[in-house]
Amino acid sequence: MAEQQQSSTDAVATRIGQAVMLLHGGDREEARNRFAALWSELGEDGDALHRCTLAHYMADTQDDPGDELAWDLRAWNAAAEGLTGERPAAREDLLALHAFSPALHLGLAADYLGLRRPEAARHHLNRARKAADALLDGGRGNGVRTAIERLEVRLRGER
Repeated sequence: MAEQQQSSTDAVATRIGQAVMLLHGGDREEARNRFAALWSELGEDGDALHRCTLAHYMADTQDDPGDELAWDLRAWNAAAEGLTGERPAAREDLLALHAFSPALHLGLAADYLGLRRPEAARHHLNRARKAADALLDGGRGNGVRTAIERLEVRLRGER
């Protein structure tokens, strides 16, 4: 049974990764369609890391800033549930959810800035900056830190 569950988990992660590749390749509509289908399959009781990852990337496929915020909030809620909820995630998923924190706050900060809510954006940007201290140096960690710096510059212009 554990092997079957692991196989199912790997299949979902693979499907999320495929949709992310479509998104990064510029096919937002197909990525959005695949994410929506996966979201329906996962449901409210699905794996927290999968829901967090899926919602985080689904936010990037949205045309409306309010919809983008709603998906980023779903991602944040899934992460919080996995970290502190009734069904805590497995240890490796806990580490992944914790490492996702800077990107989740960064996404929320960008959403709030897009909605012209600079104080909320600053709040989440500060939390992203603090959480980024735990990121490793290199690829993804440096990318998140660079994005934080760019958003800080944009926010300075909002004063």
